[in-house]
Amino acid sequence: MEIIIIRTYYMAGTNGLLYINAGEFPLCRTIELPWLQNKTGVSCIPEGRYRIRMRYSHKFSHHLEVTDVPGRSMILVHPANDAKRELRGCIAPVTIHTGEGKGSRSKIAFNMLLQIVKANLKTGPVYITIKKTEHDNQRKG
Repeated sequence: MEIIIIRTYYMAGTNGLLYINAGEFPLCRTIELPWLQNKTGVSCIPEGRYRIRMRYSHKFSHHLEVTDVPGRSMILVHPANDAKRELRGCIAPVTIHTGEGKGSRSKIAFNMLLQIVKANLKTGPVYITIKKTEHDNQRKG
């Protein structure tokens, strides 16, 4: 299974559309921190293809981890509605975007994604590919 996030970069945050297996319509949207040269805790991760695994913690319960990110660790996929306040380099699915790096109804979007990933991990690996939107005219770095 392949999760695809198509990002648009803004000064205050990064917004994305999340697709499953190159589907025609996005499953949900995503929010992340702005691109700040992959700096730990303050930047979204670089574009690329990464493997996803299940993870559990007391803080987030069941959630996802993005593995093998160059120069980074503990990149999680978990619910959040405001990237600057709630994320430290992680990815949050949201139902709608409400601003740059902001969204709403994250738990609903996250739970949909989590159920799909859990089911697919039973039959094979799950990957996430992150790339910028074709019409993103802003320079990332």
